[in-house]
Amino acid sequence: MGSALGDTGIMLVNTLINLYLFVLMLRFLLHASRADYYNPISQAIVKATSPLVAPLQRVLRPAGPIDIATLVVALLFKMVGIALICMAIFGFPPIGLLAVAALAGVVNAILKIYFFAMIIMIILSWVAPQSGHPGALLVFQITEPVMAPVRRVIPSIGMIDLSPIVVFLLINVLDSFLVGALSRAAGPLAPLI
Repeated sequence: MGSALGDTGIMLVNTLINLYLFVLMLRFLLHASRADYYNPISQAIVKATSPLVAPLQRVLRPAGPIDIATLVVALLFKMVGIALICMAIFGFPPIGLLAVAALAGVVNAILKIYFFAMIIMIILSWVAPQSGHPGALLVFQITEPVMAPVRRVIPSIGMIDLSPIVVFLLINVLDSFLVGALSRAAGPLAPLI
């Protein structure tokens, strides 16, 4: 009974860590895609992440589309989260494994955001292609920097846009190879990614 309760608690803590990491990576991608800063959803994401990101942004300024402070905070946040869970289970893990697991978690979060944003974009293109909803606008703004180069290479066939299929394949390849390789390198920390 105690072990099951402990496992549930660890799973809950890991889920909360991953949810906040997801929000941090949304902030990172909103900056990278130059999404509308005044969108109410963008404002909520910035407000939720500012306590951790704002102090570091005074030192680490964004380099073009790359918000370095948010990326560093995400990596450190994931590292601390994994370290806390590991200390509750078996003790402090090696720092190298911790860094690799955190990097895998950050890359995994970015790929999941794009995966879900692509699904939402496809559904919105069928249901409400000209939607002015703030959420719909952000989804289009996040996915467009990825979709535009693919659309230039693979044009539409009539009214069918094949670029989402190619992007889904790229996401799966990156997930399999990059996140998979990082997960294998993280060894026993892989389940916490």
